[in-house]
Amino acid sequence: MSQEIAVVTGASSGIGAATAKVLAESGYHVIAAARRADRLQEVAAAHPNIEAFELDVTSQTSVDALADHLKNKNLSILINNAGGAFDSAPVETSDPAIWSKTYDVNVVGAMRVTQALLPIMKQFGRGHLLFTTSTAGHAAYENGGSYVTAKAAEVAMVHTLRLELNGLPIRVTEIAPGMVKTEEFSSVRFSGDQEKAAKVYQGVEHPLVAQDIAEAIRWSVSLPHHVNIDSMIVRPIAQAANHKVHRG
Repeated sequence: MSQEIAVVTGASSGIGAATAKVLAESGYHVIAAARRADRLQEVAAAHPNIEAFELDVTSQTSVDALADHLKNKNLSILINNAGGAFDSAPVETSDPAIWSKTYDVNVVGAMRVTQALLPIMKQFGRGHLLFTTSTAGHAAYENGGSYVTAKAAEVAMVHTLRLELNGLPIRVTEIAPGMVKTEEFSSVRFSGDQEKAAKVYQGVEHPLVAQDIAEAIRWSVSLPHHVNIDSMIVRPIAQAANHKVHRG
């Protein structure tokens, strides 16, 4: 396989699926990785450069299988996108199990994949680690404790990696989206309650969509290799801050 390889986790829907498609269009052989094999097949069907790979970032065995699949190949990009919010409860009454799940998926999962694939990237000779975090990792808001805390930890991990990898030809980037309307994020957060999910975007004429973040990712990885985008916060124009949204 002579093409450079880009791995995108959480690629079965939303930002991950959109990113897999734009990187495939840019000439990369994309490993679209996620848990839901049926959804991955739909993503892979969108472009011949996309290969589906079933992956659970909370399973070391699953992550090790991905590393074995990529051994000695031209891995140059890892998009750590798998994540999510799983509740909207105040800290006082939230479920510790949800906190553990949120941390395992968003933080430990990204660490597992990075740890497993970094040696392959080093062997290739250069690379780019990119993490899809959130503006939640930069500013807290009510009833978002589990997600805010996990994303803040992921942001800290990105900063730590950049320090630890300094001197190597490996870029480390954080893309922090604000309000992005995807088919699943808010629905999952509110346990499938579509009415609550819809209220998140109510009155916002143009929230961001997955393609917007995918294009930010494409731009970041397409820059010359001596250029590193440390952190990029991307919001719709209607959102001035996590708590300040203009609604018509």
